[in-house]
Amino acid sequence: MKRLFVIFTILLSFVISTGFRVTDGKQPVTVKPRTVILTDGEVDDMDSFIRLLLYSNEFDIAGFIYTSSMWHYAGDGKGTLFSSQMEMSARIYNKPRTDLRWTGTNWMEELIAKYSAVYGNLLKHDKNYPTPDYLKSLIRIGNIDFEGEMAYNTKGSDFIKEILMENKPGPVYFQAWGGANTLARALKSIEEENRSSADWKNIYKRVSDKIVMYNILDQDATTKKYINVNWPEIKIINNFAQFWCFAYAWPRVVPAPVKSLLEGEWMVQNIKFNHGPLLENYYCWGDGQFTKGDPENVMGSPEEAQKQNHARYDFISEGDSPSYLYLLDFGLRNLDDPSFGGLGGRFVPSALNPKTWEDGAAVTDLDPYTGKQEPGYPQVRWISVLQNDFAARANWCVKEFAETNHAPVVMLNHSDRLEAKPGTKITLSSTATDPDGNSLSYSWWQYREAGSYKGEVQIAGNDKNEASLIVPADAVKGQTIHIILEVKDNGAPVLTRFRRVVITRV
Repeated sequence: MKRLFVIFTILLSFVISTGFRVTDGKQPVTVKPRTVILTDGEVDDMDSFIRLLLYSNEFDIAGFIYTSSMWHYAGDGKGTLFSSQMEMSARIYNKPRTDLRWTGTNWMEELIAKYSAVYGNLLKHDKNYPTPDYLKSLIRIGNIDFEGEMAYNTKGSDFIKEILMENKPGPVYFQAWGGANTLARALKSIEEENRSSADWKNIYKRVSDKIVMYNILDQDATTKKYINVNWPEIKIINNFAQFWCFAYAWPRVVPAPVKSLLEGEWMVQNIKFNHGPLLENYYCWGDGQFTKGDPENVMGSPEEAQKQNHARYDFISEGDSPSYLYLLDFGLRNLDDPSFGGLGGRFVPSALNPKTWEDGAAVTDLDPYTGKQEPGYPQVRWISVLQNDFAARANWCVKEFAETNHAPVVMLNHSDRLEAKPGTKITLSSTATDPDGNSLSYSWWQYREAGSYKGEVQIAGNDKNEASLIVPADAVKGQTIHIILEVKDNGAPVLTRFRRVVITRV
């Protein structure tokens, strides 16, 4: 366990004044994002999967694919020895091996069976939850033999190829919880089968335009060695740093006032117990649960939890969850532009390829707890919102509609895209309702790091449903100001939704 712990420590009706006009008279219509999950079956994948099932009403899930990674692979059953191509895992697992910490190809089906036990109750809260049978029908086994193996077609890669080649518009969001090799194999098959076609340029563009890939680390070499080289027009979001606040290293990343939402007492009260069989299977430190096939996962041992300075039932990791938290529509509009920032982090274009978006030392938000710009805070800032929302969904598994909380519905009374000259007064106006009849509180705040205007904007009436601001005199033409409306209810747990207004200086 020490070695595993070290691994993840290292990876550490708007009012118009002169000069103000509206760019769009309508608010955006929500379309469920279509998504495919690629998972290598680590314990944190399983916890991410459990939370995902509670949000499956929010997505158009197109596929669940078992895949491999530099941490997990099944072997080919022939005794073939394999050595990692990735620097870190090659150093840690420094001898050739036939397989590595493989947890099998049944765990998603087993968890969906647990979902089926609470499915009827979830429907009382939202009729859009997919049936267990439908979810099971989406599961395929991809390229699992070895890290980065993409030499041959699999049912998983063929399934992805069908999705990419079908006459249905994108985007399709591919969540790489493990390696990208099964997606790479699908792309390789498309290339091999169509490259000599007279229509290859159109096929290449159509497929490239359809894919948005969200990477949690590079967990094999196929993104760098195949996808980036042969499909450079594919949009890729690389979360290589911000995800740690939701992963194994959270005790060293999350500020002390927020840690209670990840600690054992909170997990016991809100998630792990008395919320039905699906959440009983959620993995916590020292809970007595162990994953099959992974001898390094001893985090279920109470003794190991104590040795690692964890209270029993502390949060372990959902390092892969940011890839679908990015897709949740809480009103932050981050799907419009990854630099906006949202529940899955904030990203900027890579200097090497503007189609690739990345986090890292250059992408920081002001952490109010430290008073410093921190590279993890673009993700950390949403933890309380996300954990309270998770707790509400846990209640949905076992409680009637009237017995638990549901999020407020928030609308702007004007466009979310505005243009204005310096000195212009802008009145911001919203309407919010609560399905449970709870009281609502309002907060308008400037997300300074998301906008290109970096100065401070004063917001009058920032705790009302209507507020106002003056576009600063020193704002340069083309600069943007991002204003977030945050609406909370007073239910239990407290739930939050947002709206974002982007003001462009003209």
